[in-house]
Amino acid sequence: MADLFNSNVARIVEDYSAQSIEVLEGLEPVRHRPGMYIGGTDEQALHHLVAEILDNSMDEAVAGFADYIEVGLNADFSVTIKDNGRGIPVDPHPKYPGKSALEVIMTMLHSGGKFGGNAYKVSGGLHGVGLSVVNALSESLVIEIIRDKKLYRQEYSKGKPITKLETSPKAARGHGTSITFKADPEIFGASVFSPNKLYRMARSKAFLFKGVKILWKCAPELLAEGDTTPVERELHFPNGLRDFLNYQIGARGTINRSPFAGESDLANDEGRIEWAVTWPIDEVGFCNSYCNTVVTPLGGTHEMGFKSALVKGLKEYGEMANVKKAANVTAEDFLSDACIMLSVFIRDPQFQGQTKDRLTSPKAVRLVEQAVKDSFDHWLTSDVENANALLEYVIERSEARRKKKEEKQQLRKTPTKRLRLPGKLADCSQSSSEGTELFIVEGDSAGGSAKSGRDRVTQAILPLRGKILNVASASLDKILQNQEIKDMIEALGAGVKDNYKEENLRYEKIIIMTDADVDGAHIASLLMTFFYQQMPKMIENGHLYIATPPLYKVSHGGKNYYAIDDEDKDRIIAKELKSNAKPEISRFKGLGEMSAQQLKETTMDKRKRTLLKVVLPNTVTEEGREEAFETRRQVERLMGKNPEPRFKFIVERAKFVDDLDI
Repeated sequence: MADLFNSNVARIVEDYSAQSIEVLEGLEPVRHRPGMYIGGTDEQALHHLVAEILDNSMDEAVAGFADYIEVGLNADFSVTIKDNGRGIPVDPHPKYPGKSALEVIMTMLHSGGKFGGNAYKVSGGLHGVGLSVVNALSESLVIEIIRDKKLYRQEYSKGKPITKLETSPKAARGHGTSITFKADPEIFGASVFSPNKLYRMARSKAFLFKGVKILWKCAPELLAEGDTTPVERELHFPNGLRDFLNYQIGARGTINRSPFAGESDLANDEGRIEWAVTWPIDEVGFCNSYCNTVVTPLGGTHEMGFKSALVKGLKEYGEMANVKKAANVTAEDFLSDACIMLSVFIRDPQFQGQTKDRLTSPKAVRLVEQAVKDSFDHWLTSDVENANALLEYVIERSEARRKKKEEKQQLRKTPTKRLRLPGKLADCSQSSSEGTELFIVEGDSAGGSAKSGRDRVTQAILPLRGKILNVASASLDKILQNQEIKDMIEALGAGVKDNYKEENLRYEKIIIMTDADVDGAHIASLLMTFFYQQMPKMIENGHLYIATPPLYKVSHGGKNYYAIDDEDKDRIIAKELKSNAKPEISRFKGLGEMSAQQLKETTMDKRKRTLLKVVLPNTVTEEGREEAFETRRQVERLMGKNPEPRFKFIVERAKFVDDLDI
């Protein structure tokens, strides 16, 4: 046995020798481990390639050398990005004889003009890997440069040059860089670029730097039916982040009459900052921050400095106005539901990781706070009515937070206190939430059928009386005073807004079950709006569903078929019945007309029913954040206080209506 062990060890040692040590040269590390450089090989990583090239063009614009960029998605899913900047240098590199500066940049990691600080004062690209990484992960890449009235061109494939640097014999006009690349399917598989994602990326960059115009182009054949992405559009926003904020807010009402927006140079010539912030009435906020036009989804030190300036400024204003309660205000009270757009341009920023998700530069806290504080003080004192409205709103939130804290402390003192449940709730018998469901139904009649047809162990029923309050156009006090809403909050047990606790949610699924008609759809919309604004975490965590009860019963030959709509009814008749059959077709006027057995069989039985899951966009990605903004805009547009956007929506879509359900 010992001899066998020793011989195995000897063989293993012999196999692991100097020949086993592999050295990856040039761009080989990128192709072997793309995740180290762009975060993976999925669709998000694929789109990061475009961000790397576009960031280089934006750096030229921010540095003052370019004012025009083109971003195009071509018919073969290649991407072209052009700018009228200085053009990448093409002269021989002093350190590498026989190679141009362009080839060094294209084929060597950590090469570029952003290390010494002479070529760029501020930039989004820092590590000298962006362009070379894109080159390494591209099936083909063509770069054209105009410098000194000459056009230079070179082709690459998978990180390696396949042509020499060629010079056109004809004189060229202007200056700049054009890059066309096609991602390598060996790396990214079947993933392709999304026109809408790229358009949004280009639009965001235009919002972030008012001194640039970006021309977006897309091959028309790449747009799917219903895709509203423009084929061509020039993007230019002279008011910068103020325009960006107004776009995101749309028709939503705000506490303050005008946003706090501005820009300022940072101390010691360290850069510049621009911001725009407002406080929405519906208390659904966001904080989108950027550094050198690069999105920082995880925030960082620039956000810390900005929020510190605003909190200090509001407290000082409250002290000056002799409002003692202002001293208790926290950043959570003031800014957790604010809509914030923040963009900084600083020298030598430090990020967390190559994908730059978080800014970690310590100096940014002090620089941003100093730059914003005076402007915020002036904004508050220049419009006292506006400032007082904002201060009153924040103090109200602070008092509510303090009250909740006291209630929690009281609950800890009385752990045996029984949970209060609404009297209308027919609860399930299972004590744990796993596998349980709460059906929110329309009216006592439907509630009676649902209670009789349910599984009493895991299914609970909460009937509501009529249509609940539209929370999108109501104050928090009015919302919490509404009895139907109070019943739902008590039945779920998890709290609302900042006080929502996932671990206290009493049911695994919350299922909205309303009549299959216009009124039912309206009630479902009101309920979804309530959960979206008051319990968004519940939706994010996958707990909210819509039931799909049938609208028709088709009977023939002793058999019953159930259809959820007219199309489903026609399909059943064509597929299940003979051509000369004359079935009996009845339409349910509501859930209350269905027997308990019918409701169970069609809508509540876990083995037979169909549920629609309500989801929210994933805000980790830029596309998700854009979708989240659009969701908020649509909710405000269709459910908010202002009737004009609703009326416009109805008028625009009236021409598509074939059959009115009235």
